[in-house]
Amino acid sequence: MIEQANLNSPLGENPIRVRPADIDGPGRLRDEVWLTVQSQHARRVILGRTGTLEKPAITGLLGFADRLRIIWNAARADDPYADWWLMKIDDALERAQSRIRTEQAALNDCIEKCSALQITVATTEKPYRIELQFATPYAYSAAQLIAEFDAAARSVLTVKHVGLMNGALAECALGRCAAAIRSLFAVPQGFRVLRIDRQAVRAGSKAAKAAADLIGELPQAVLLGEHAAALTPRQAQP
Repeated sequence: MIEQANLNSPLGENPIRVRPADIDGPGRLRDEVWLTVQSQHARRVILGRTGTLEKPAITGLLGFADRLRIIWNAARADDPYADWWLMKIDDALERAQSRIRTEQAALNDCIEKCSALQITVATTEKPYRIELQFATPYAYSAAQLIAEFDAAARSVLTVKHVGLMNGALAECALGRCAAAIRSLFAVPQGFRVLRIDRQAVRAGSKAAKAAADLIGELPQAVLLGEHAAALTPRQAQP
């Protein structure tokens, strides 16, 4: 509670007083983010697949987000290789978005050209819903990408069902979209925790040389902070 001064009293008398309990401030902000998909194709991309003797593991959204968190934290600690990897993730995300949106545009065109029928894209009465609690914005961008893939998958299955696309073409369209997402999810797998920073790389330390041998020569523009991903945890200092 704030006690107000008596406006009729002389200046300086009975000033406004604020109790300490009144200035603790608001509590920690919390939010909820849920991803809802309706196709099994999108659900499989979220969960991935555990490797077996017969089949290799496939990284899903959850595995991608977990590995990305490591890269994000390294970039926060001024690891220029982590900045480089965020750029690779940014590029892969853009390519995957372009692929899925191209496929969706072709499907929309296919449906619109069928003027004899009024076609509604298939939905399910029992969608798959999962709460997302990610540490990085790129993980949420990937979740949005899967939502777009889900819409494209439902469109593919719809046009296949009404005979506007044969099974082989439908599988190819779904495969191209899924492959673009898997390519994105594979990018973090090449990163290694190096525990170095820009100063070490500039100084040509043994750790920096070992890092170059392990995962490649760092582009000079990344080291200087001239090139960076669209989303980063900190601004690289030249």
